[in-house]
Amino acid sequence: MTEIRELVAAERTDLVEVLSGLTAEEWDQPSLCTGWRVREVVAHITMAYRYSMPRVLFGIAKSGGFNRFSERAARADTAALSNAELLSCLRDNIHHPWQPPGGGYEGALSHDVIHGLDMTVALGIDRRVPLDRLRVVLDGLGPKHLKYFGVDLSGIELRATDLDWSYGAGEVVTGTAQDFVGLVSGRESSVRRGS
Repeated sequence: MTEIRELVAAERTDLVEVLSGLTAEEWDQPSLCTGWRVREVVAHITMAYRYSMPRVLFGIAKSGGFNRFSERAARADTAALSNAELLSCLRDNIHHPWQPPGGGYEGALSHDVIHGLDMTVALGIDRRVPLDRLRVVLDGLGPKHLKYFGVDLSGIELRATDLDWSYGAGEVVTGTAQDFVGLVSGRESSVRRGS
């Protein structure tokens, strides 16, 4: 558990460094999260540090589901908080013990890695997530995860070219571990079929 928490803190530290170097225009650029700019993604990442569990549960019930609540919260938060305040919230919570319900610290790492890529890939920033973090994200992959993101890997074997990792059975699709994190999370990625 300590090792995973250290990976989470390291990922958040890296995200703070990336975000610290962005211009105001880049904060307003679209991310890979449909309809969200970089600002909304940062607001979403930091929501767990600013919202109590009762507030989240009430918001989910009132909105008719987590995705709708998350959408409304991100928009409201970006209207109320500056880029500097959002960045400060992330910086101040690098060691925050938040875990998504049922996801543990592995889920927290996945959340931060995936949304970090939503920003950096969209902005064309050549950031490579360290392989030890990507392994944790990919090792947590399962049918429930794929279903949540609407990804069908029937008849496909994913095989990483930079990590001793594979998933599934069938036609071989190769790519980097980072590509596969995007793929299994319903984002675009550059993978190729064939061994």
